[in-house]
Amino acid sequence: MLDLPVWVWIATMGGIAAVIAFDFYLVARKPHEPSFRESLYWVLFYVGLAVLFGLGVTVFAGPGHGGEFFAGWITEYSLSVDNLFVFVIIMARFAVPREYRQKVLIVGIVLALLLRTVFIALGAQAISRFDWLFYFFGAFLIFTAWKLLKQDETEEADVPENAALRAVKKFLPATTVYHGAALTTRIDGKRVVTPMLIVMVAVGTTDLLFAVDSIPAIFGLTKEPYLVLTANAFALMGLRQLFFLVGGLLDRLVHLSKGLAVVLAFIGFKLIFEAMHHHGVSWAPEIPIVVSLGVIVATLAVTTVWSLHTSRRAARSAVEDAESARRSEEDAPVRDSQP
Repeated sequence: MLDLPVWVWIATMGGIAAVIAFDFYLVARKPHEPSFRESLYWVLFYVGLAVLFGLGVTVFAGPGHGGEFFAGWITEYSLSVDNLFVFVIIMARFAVPREYRQKVLIVGIVLALLLRTVFIALGAQAISRFDWLFYFFGAFLIFTAWKLLKQDETEEADVPENAALRAVKKFLPATTVYHGAALTTRIDGKRVVTPMLIVMVAVGTTDLLFAVDSIPAIFGLTKEPYLVLTANAFALMGLRQLFFLVGGLLDRLVHLSKGLAVVLAFIGFKLIFEAMHHHGVSWAPEIPIVVSLGVIVATLAVTTVWSLHTSRRAARSAVEDAESARRSEEDAPVRDSQP
């Protein structure tokens, strides 16, 4: 177990807050839709920051805890990529102006991080008192994996209106017109909220719905609340730039849900086996974190290559079909003119 002094927690949370505040300052100072190059640099910055943090954990806390952080961070980051599909739908549904999408994402991500912190604290307390919860978490992850495998990938994802979003719409008077990046405005002397506030609540609270499976997944890789929280923070911090970087790539990751299903199922079985081993079942294995990290990385790599190959083949087939249809149309008048 990591026995960290209070100042380490304070310094870590302060550092994360400072990075997010600086990011928010840049977004608020100049609202715009970032270019591919700008998004790439920022994603590399956040990935590098997470890698440096993980190396620091490895040096000061040992390779075991370092491996747990990297496994948790990669898993959370991969699940966050899946969240981007829903964020794209939310942005389209609320018709968010492109120059303000960055602000919507960063505020929504901050809200999601705060809500996840509460979720993680409650989960850590529950696990420390009721270790049988690992059976429940494991079964839940396996069930989630099964649902992902059954999911029709051609079906458009739906965004359910959660309680927080329904409450905002029901109890706060709102306008359907955006007023720049303002969250509220006055109409006929009455203060109303704009769609900007509603879409921020939608992004933040919808992400929490995804945390229902991602938080148990990372607890299956590490029992350290500090590593769970930091892995989530680093996965969420670079999500805004990743949204713009892979926006055009999302449609090509056609098998991502299958890869995530394999990862979640693996972690689910890992949780159940380790709980059984802890309760005296001799044949139940304890899966080392190195094995977990290898399975996660290999699965996501295979899924990505498979998705890109499938997308490339589908695009080539579509071009060939279009070319065949064009030739048929060109040949039709010739055939019709023959006696």
